[in-house]
Amino acid sequence: MKIHVAFGKQGLTLEMPEGPRYQVLKVHAAPPLPNVEQALGAALDTPVAGLPLMELAKGKKTAAISVCDITRPAPNPITLPPLLERLHRAGIAPENVTMCIATGLHRAATEDELRTILGPKIAATYKIVNHDARDRQRHRFVGVTKRGTPVYIDERFMAAELHITLGFIEQHLMLGFSGGRKLVAPGLAGQETIKVLHSPRFMREARATEGSIRDNPLHAELLEVARMARHDFMLDVTLTKTREISGVFAGKPVAAHAAGVEFLQASSVEYLQEPVDAVITTAAGHPLDLTFYQTIKGVTAVQHILKPGGKILVLSECAEGVGSAEFATMMRGYRGPRAFLDAIEHTPVQVDQWQLEKLALVGLKHQVLLYAPGISNEDLGALGANSFASLDTAVAGLLRGLPEHASVVVIPDGPYAYARVRK
Repeated sequence: MKIHVAFGKQGLTLEMPEGPRYQVLKVHAAPPLPNVEQALGAALDTPVAGLPLMELAKGKKTAAISVCDITRPAPNPITLPPLLERLHRAGIAPENVTMCIATGLHRAATEDELRTILGPKIAATYKIVNHDARDRQRHRFVGVTKRGTPVYIDERFMAAELHITLGFIEQHLMLGFSGGRKLVAPGLAGQETIKVLHSPRFMREARATEGSIRDNPLHAELLEVARMARHDFMLDVTLTKTREISGVFAGKPVAAHAAGVEFLQASSVEYLQEPVDAVITTAAGHPLDLTFYQTIKGVTAVQHILKPGGKILVLSECAEGVGSAEFATMMRGYRGPRAFLDAIEHTPVQVDQWQLEKLALVGLKHQVLLYAPGISNEDLGALGANSFASLDTAVAGLLRGLPEHASVVVIPDGPYAYARVRK
């Protein structure tokens, strides 16, 4: 059996041996919109809630727009032009619009990446700033949340009269779903804020996981942070497997994001009849599989369909290696799930520890295997013992020890597939 999966820019073809019961689980999504330009215009002019964008912008001289960095396939070159057109018609000049790249604690976008993120024309016309969470002087302190999170937001975003976010909605390993408030924090937050939001206090909450909004404490915290930063307007979309736009949601951020989540849940969940023995998944290829840090999303997303003790094999190119310097140091010293979780439980939060914490939580329940040619075994710490040098040996390692006629799910597009076991 041959199965093509996302991997880097070209993909990989798996040759699966006979024996197990295979199921290929593809992205289940709403169809692409027949007229995207019309849908974008309608969403901006008749939003889910609140004033149309032009009315909201009237009388204001400056605007800041928070957009995803290169690790997210947001279709900004398509969604930005109609949004910008309405800002300009309302009286905000192009030179008074700032594009804020919501890096969180990721690296800054390169010049080539900015052209990809925004489109060449917009990248050449507008003021663009890369957020730097580590630069305290670039942030404004806007207060403390009810739960005690200190809130620092990029001053260049805060200084504008109109605060807009532009993104897309998909399931997210901590927040339930991406988009909306996430483009404010962690996207444009200082590291003092990000560290608290990603501390064990939130990461170990059972509801802080993929597909979970109701009673998710991290979601509630980010909504409060976004309100404090005066999140005025959002434009988010949902995407098909081929990254075409399937839905458009704009307006007051809380209501518009909730509408997008409801649409995604109704159109995109794939149900299995029972949990499975093993899963082969990916990090959805480029750009998400540039680093192992982002690859972890492919691991956490499949835990919801596995039997206890089930096995996960994740395939990721990791062309840029492990990730940030801080995350790379943690990975080299990783001694296993329980040891890592115990070590960080009562210590100050380190940059990027949350991603490894989420991986460790999965590792307590399941065996995680890896094929990532861009990373050496030494760079993976204890996980290096479960890393394979070739695709064939990785597949063999996953199948080894499984029961006869084991159920194995293959997910070509990793975290973009939204799957659950039917209750």
